Amino acid sequence: MTRPLGRSRGPLRTTAALSLSLVLAGGLASCGSDGDGSSSGAAGGTLTVLYTQDVAHLDPQRNYVMFAMDFGVRLLYRTLTTYAAKPGQPGTEIVPDLAEDAGKTSDGGQTWTFRLKQGLKYEDGTPITSQDVKYGVERSFAPDLPEGPGYARTMLAGGDRYKGPYKGGSLASIETPDARTVVFHLKEPSMDWPKIATLPTFAPVPKAKDTGVNYDKRPFSSGPYKVESYDRGRRLVLVRNPHWDKATDTVRQGKPDRIVLEEGLAQTAIDQRLIADQGADKRAVTLYSVAAASMPRILTRADVKKRFISATSLCTRFLAMNASKPPFDDPRVRQAMQYAVDKEAYRTAHGGSGVGELAGSYLPPTMTGGKALDVYHAPPNGDPARARQMLTAAGKANGFSVTLTTTSTEQGKAEGEAVQQALARVGVKVRLNPVAKSVYYDAIGDIKKEDELVFYGWCADFPSASSFIPPVFDGRNITPKGNTVVSQYDDRALNEAIGAAVKGGDTAAWQAVDQRIMQASPMVPLIHDKLPLLRGSKVTGAFGHPIWEGEFDFATLGVSE
Repeated sequence: MTRPLGRSRGPLRTTAALSLSLVLAGGLASCGSDGDGSSSGAAGGTLTVLYTQDVAHLDPQRNYVMFAMDFGVRLLYRTLTTYAAKPGQPGTEIVPDLAEDAGKTSDGGQTWTFRLKQGLKYEDGTPITSQDVKYGVERSFAPDLPEGPGYARTMLAGGDRYKGPYKGGSLASIETPDARTVVFHLKEPSMDWPKIATLPTFAPVPKAKDTGVNYDKRPFSSGPYKVESYDRGRRLVLVRNPHWDKATDTVRQGKPDRIVLEEGLAQTAIDQRLIADQGADKRAVTLYSVAAASMPRILTRADVKKRFISATSLCTRFLAMNASKPPFDDPRVRQAMQYAVDKEAYRTAHGGSGVGELAGSYLPPTMTGGKALDVYHAPPNGDPARARQMLTAAGKANGFSVTLTTTSTEQGKAEGEAVQQALARVGVKVRLNPVAKSVYYDAIGDIKKEDELVFYGWCADFPSASSFIPPVFDGRNITPKGNTVVSQYDDRALNEAIGAAVKGGDTAAWQAVDQRIMQASPMVPLIHDKLPLLRGSKVTGAFGHPIWEGEFDFATLGVSE
């Protein structure tokens, strides 16, 4: 499964995919709203959301871009389960949404049963049923709607043969014994199914309202807001869904009366409006990351800096070493790189402390109980003396020459030069191979043509290492082209350990696997991503949610007078 993450920063993929747009900028993490960081503020008013282009998809079964998922599942539609509306580690907690609980299994995770809450209604007042949930999931199999998450297709029994409700009828592995009960039968046990059920794939769609590919223009609301008007690429207006009942929804606060998404703006113009903080822009937020050029004006003014937010996400960036060719086929050389790289210099080139925390292991802190792990304990600027000792022990006292693939952008060049200069300290000569971002993943995903070093990154779809470790480190997933295991490191014992952890789903087991991979050292972890955002002074309840790249949680945003 591959998919665009959204407007992400540099070479970065997600469990199912890739993404390439670049950012930007540094600064210090803070979390403020309404000038004081509170979530107070009476319901009402208009929240304005500013963005550079159109939302990729509003159709829940096609929605698979991080910020668009945040926007959709918090405002327009609900799913069986969702995430707590809290910053930091508490935000990774799975909580019931349409369902009464987070799902039940009696056979170790192969069969999952969800019971819907009473009183759930669509925007026209008709009840939400288990058949609507089943139909929504079935839509995700339709060839005409291919962009969404593929977990249902790959995990549900019979999913490999089912072609969707338009041509394939009903999927037998989803049962609805009554209007409030839905049962899923999986091919293999998975304790992650309640997390997967947070994805918009599991938003209900009444069959009578399904308009196929045109559903993208006007999804039928099960959430606190409905579409009033939509001029694609220009303006989307949401108004209250009068039949949304807060009594059935412990997550969404539904504060604003209206939410207006203004599209097609330059990011620097968005930033300038929010920095100026005038008129309606006092009640506005940027939908995605601020521009690098705007950061000095944000971080040097106390009144603006307190409205700056930068939260850690489920993403890690790496320097990957191609273990299929010399010199990185030697684990001693790979381990030496853990000390040779200057992570602080890379982070500075990438944008500064506002866009990332230095990484000491592969898994983001949100997957390790909120505590960042550090396996090698290398200083932020590296330890060249130790790296040289290790290279000498590996027979590389005179160094060697390698090529590093990076993007052909100013930021890509700066990041490449940061690595180039750091490795020069230990006698390693690095030639930069700049590649257009539009073909970057084609280049590094071709195992025969891949350079010795490449920049890489990964974001999990949900806070489980099973959506992070296997696609990046399990050698059984290596493919000739479109390869996601870019280190090409393939160790049978490690692969089996990863497989066992997938079945067990135990956090401690995944941490052990993470440390085991770090010892093998197929990549140098560089930073865990953070997303720099800015809000107006009259926006309340603003914080970066750890699940959606650190985006604002639209479940809690409001405005004050």
